[in-house]
Amino acid sequence: MPKSRILLVASLDMSLLNFRGDLIKHLIANGYEVVCAAPNFSQENTNKIEELGAHCEEFSLQRTGLNPLKDYGSIQELKQIIRKNKIDLVFPYTIKPVVYSSIAARSLNVPVVSLITGLGFTFSGVSTKAKILQRITESLYRYALRSNKMVIFQNKDDQALFLEKKIISRSQKTRVVDGSGINLDWFSFHPRVSKATIDFVIVGRLMKEKGVNLLVEVAKELRSTYTQSRFHFIGGPSVTGSGGISEEEFKKLHEQDIIIYHGKSNDVAGLLAKMDVFVLPTYYREGVPRSILEALSSGMPIITTNTPGCKETVVEGINGFLIEPKLREPLQNAVKYFIDNPEKIQEMGLESRKLAESKFDVQIINSHILDSIKYILNNQKT
Repeated sequence: MPKSRILLVASLDMSLLNFRGDLIKHLIANGYEVVCAAPNFSQENTNKIEELGAHCEEFSLQRTGLNPLKDYGSIQELKQIIRKNKIDLVFPYTIKPVVYSSIAARSLNVPVVSLITGLGFTFSGVSTKAKILQRITESLYRYALRSNKMVIFQNKDDQALFLEKKIISRSQKTRVVDGSGINLDWFSFHPRVSKATIDFVIVGRLMKEKGVNLLVEVAKELRSTYTQSRFHFIGGPSVTGSGGISEEEFKKLHEQDIIIYHGKSNDVAGLLAKMDVFVLPTYYREGVPRSILEALSSGMPIITTNTPGCKETVVEGINGFLIEPKLREPLQNAVKYFIDNPEKIQEMGLESRKLAESKFDVQIINSHILDSIKYILNNQKT
């Protein structure tokens, strides 16, 4: 009996490795053939994906804007990939792959299980631009998802919003999984030992909507009084939104000894092992932030916002604190708590690791996704 063929569709080749590498291995280990589609594969990433046992297919995709008329070619290329590889089920994630893959697969009567990995700036409602983009995106999702066999969400708030806005119907099958999961071996537990400094860290795209500007304000306020506190920024700046901090500004803040700016890193796990408290004061509509999962797994207390996707990662006062977004004082108070109570870092860090093991282990998440894929394929055949 031939193996079923699953097509994973992404907007970046690197994300197939960083976010879906364990899923690819899990699907192959369970007897599926896996094809990975993304734009502009690098040879290095192609080699790494093929080493996992999958096959790579490239299609064109505009990184900015969301216009199906302009991206008509992408839809046609995805149809060709589905036909050529005799795909049995399509599994896309992130907005453009979900929208365009769903349209392509529907025209060929191929089932789709789509993954909504968070709603981002578009659904943040923080500006007129965001509100306009939300209306456009809602319409595109509504059109694209109507025939999907299952829609998987990474938090219950996104699921509820899609139902409330009638983007999906209540008759459609949906599922909620706890984020993309985290490899507990790669981001291994490191006990936090007492030391002269207390190191706070944020990891990811360093954009205003992630609360980066707010954290810089807190660092400016506290560094002069609490000299043992250090604020680490890992990632590249993103200034697509208004008011973002530029690369030059980050370097200047670093030179002024206000923050420690690392830029992009290929060894986030190694850096996290040296940090004490993870901070993400975001008001961006997250799925479940991968950066928080990495911090949980490595055994760090968490300071983040009481918002969809983030609030699932903190048990208030047990492994960290949830704060209201866009407000400096709650963030500053949470940071000061760990400066004044350094003994709590180890205690709360242990609770973070327990939460990662019980709820966010990538093996648990991938088992849920595999169950969903099996269910749809089995019902497709009957």
